[in-house]
Amino acid sequence: MNSPWRIPPGQANNPPPAVTDVSTALGEICFVLVALWLAAWGTGRPIPAQFGLRRPNISLARAAAAVIVGYLAFLLLSALWTDLIKTGASEKYLVKDVGAHSGTAGVLASCLVLCVIAPFCEEFLFRGFIFGALRNWRGPLVATLITGILFGAVHAGSAPAVDLVPLGVLGMILCGLRQLTGSIYPGIALHAFNNVVALVVNAGWSFAAFCAVLVGSFAMIVALVALGQRSMRLRLV
Repeated sequence: MNSPWRIPPGQANNPPPAVTDVSTALGEICFVLVALWLAAWGTGRPIPAQFGLRRPNISLARAAAAVIVGYLAFLLLSALWTDLIKTGASEKYLVKDVGAHSGTAGVLASCLVLCVIAPFCEEFLFRGFIFGALRNWRGPLVATLITGILFGAVHAGSAPAVDLVPLGVLGMILCGLRQLTGSIYPGIALHAFNNVVALVVNAGWSFAAFCAVLVGSFAMIVALVALGQRSMRLRLV
């Protein structure tokens, strides 16, 4: 029986989906651990608000509108970039790598990694810690620019080179959401929604599958946040 973990001879650079899923999840979790360590090293015991783990300081309707506007702006700028460089590159190869076409287990794993773990962990590090620290150092504009560049650069191994600029722009838009709302929750929502759309479209799934993945991902993110706060004895402020 072939193991999902077994790497065939000569394919060390193309590991099976199970290996990609686990390594990606571990990398994302390391983002959170690094952010917590740096925060504790600099200021002592971290608090939720330090990472934007707080309710938005604007109404839910305004926060939702900001998410929608931010996503539409990202789509527009991405389309302009694609037209400018005349390429149709996409992240379809990543969909294959994480096992989106490799049976039920592969589908569930890819949804968990790309649509739940990645949005939460990346927002926690980039918009939660890095943007906040840089903003305190040099203000929101410099913080947005640097954080966006870092966010694009960190995807160099998982996205085509031509997509790094749009991803950097997305990183800046997410910083704008953090600055506007005082919270990383709207950014997590936008990030998760974008990843769900990218996964479903590139995998060729149906609209019903899109709805199921979206609802399931958001429910799991809410549960993840609640579990993390409870286990760390942190409270929303």
